[in-house]
Amino acid sequence: MAKDNGLRDAAMRVGSAIGRVDAKAHKATRKAVKAAHVELVAITKKVDALKRQLTQSTKRLKTALK
Repeated sequence: MAKDNGLRDAAMRVGSAIGRVDAKAHKATRKAVKAAHVELVAITKKVDALKRQLTQSTKRLKTALK
């Protein structure tokens, strides 16, 4: 029985180590996703501002060419 207890203890240590690594990986992934989302929102705002600027420039150019 001592061997079985040793094997079971080793399996528990391995399983808990895997669980800790898995939790850390998920936590890191969530942080990376959040950072990417924040960056994507910022880029979207910049693109929208450039679109507005382009439409205004287009209007000005059309009136200037008339």
